[in-house]
Amino acid sequence: MTSEGNLYGQSLYTLAVEENLADALMEEMTAVRNLLEQNPEYVTLLSEPSIPKKTRLGLLDDAFRGQIQPYLLNFLKILVEHGSLRSFPECCRVFREAYNRDHGIVEAVVYSAVALKGEQIQLLQSKLEKISGKKVILVQKIDKNVLAGLRVEMEGKLLDGTVMGRLADLRKKIGEVVM
Repeated sequence: MTSEGNLYGQSLYTLAVEENLADALMEEMTAVRNLLEQNPEYVTLLSEPSIPKKTRLGLLDDAFRGQIQPYLLNFLKILVEHGSLRSFPECCRVFREAYNRDHGIVEAVVYSAVALKGEQIQLLQSKLEKISGKKVILVQKIDKNVLAGLRVEMEGKLLDGTVMGRLADLRKKIGEVVM
């Protein structure tokens, strides 16, 4: 985590709350982050010191003016001016964490051997919401090391319902009984 990304992301979130734009900026930041990740050469171009700042800022205007909130466009310009555009994903992460905290939302990463189906996702999401008392956003990740079951990371906790996890618990319990 960069202190720069932390500072900028939190500052933008504070402004967004003051201006009642947190929802809109959250959505737009995600879209811009995805766009920049899909086009790393654009980030390289905007970060190139041999190109005059005025030209790089003009490129941002050409790409985003009228498409995103002026606050977000100006935020991107500040990052470009300070040579910090590569910290934008970190800014987004900090912004999202603050947004989620204020809105009672938690992200849960679910690891499974195969992708979960719609009904399975809804059932798991419902159970996790009961456990956490918050709205849960599930992020699925396929992990071939998970032979069966699910492993969930949520709020710094690991919920291991995998076969390997259950076997490890069983080994531990047997070890405690034997000793």
